Amino acid sequence: MGILRGGPPCARAMARLGAVRSHYCALLLAAALAVCAFYYLGSGRETFSSATKRLKEARAGAPAAPSPPVPELARGSVAPALGAKAKSLDGGGAGPVDYHLLMMFTKAEHNAALQAKARVALRSLLRLAKFEVVFHDVAVLMDKLFPVVEAMQKHFSAGSGTYYSDSIFFLSVAMHQIMPKEILRIIQLDLDLKYKTNIRELFEEFDSFLPGAVIGIAREMQPVYRHTFWQFRHENPKTRVGGPPPEGLPGFNSGVMLLNLEAMRQSPLYSRLLEPAQVQQLADKYHFRGHLGDQDFFTMIGMEHPELFHVLDCTWNRQLCTWWRDHGYSDVFEAYFRCEGHIRIYHGNCNTPIPEV
Repeated sequence: MGILRGGPPCARAMARLGAVRSHYCALLLAAALAVCAFYYLGSGRETFSSATKRLKEARAGAPAAPSPPVPELARGSVAPALGAKAKSLDGGGAGPVDYHLLMMFTKAEHNAALQAKARVALRSLLRLAKFEVVFHDVAVLMDKLFPVVEAMQKHFSAGSGTYYSDSIFFLSVAMHQIMPKEILRIIQLDLDLKYKTNIRELFEEFDSFLPGAVIGIAREMQPVYRHTFWQFRHENPKTRVGGPPPEGLPGFNSGVMLLNLEAMRQSPLYSRLLEPAQVQQLADKYHFRGHLGDQDFFTMIGMEHPELFHVLDCTWNRQLCTWWRDHGYSDVFEAYFRCEGHIRIYHGNCNTPIPEV
């Protein structure tokens, strides 16, 4: 697992970093591809899914397949450094600050389109900021993640073999339990993004979290959850669940997420919602059967406990997919899809091309 870590290298570059020279881009792209290789390339290497299967077999009493050796790159702490730690905002004695970013994807071995998305994302990110890359051993993280993932997959994935059935897409749910305690905040990003501003600015959104909020996330910009919650909406015709903004609750999109790990660790409410009995209770109440991994979980608990979430402006996750407009919801689509303001991150979800602007 690769975490991008860094920030502005000097005080005069606080507002906006200049373009990174091309050889820096090549270095980080190579490091990112090494992460991809660790997870997804070559025979005999353990993926997130195979680790899950191995743990499940072990807990069921079946002989567990031995974990293959972890490549040295994954064990090593840091890839070639691409930037220094950020200075404090006031330029004074607060000390350096780390800004942690995490990008996740899977099934990229023979997926040229996904590899192309990686190039777009990394080039646009590095054009405006510098980072170093830190690697984490996936096997160590899996031991902590598996008990939470196992309880959720049956509710929030479409079944074995589908893209979002991979356990990796539930990592954010328990990130606070498996990341080192010294990491207090992290931003998790999808791969199909294009950055139009320095990602450093997004970290300022953490300062706007209200007491009790643990996650920053943008609303879903299609009527996905109008559809998913159809039975609950039918039984509760005056509900806000699944309705368009600003009055409705359209659900969330997990393409860009701010995870306040320390707040997640300290929230009794969030901890309780991770319990399998609580997940089952809410799934039964809302007749919920999703297929989008962590996004579905956050959407479902957000219907019950919106106070856990800081809602990001749509310009931080401008989703471009229009699939539901052509599949039965053209009459209400624009109420979900509209987004006004200067776009800071484009999200080319459902393989939608990102405009060259």
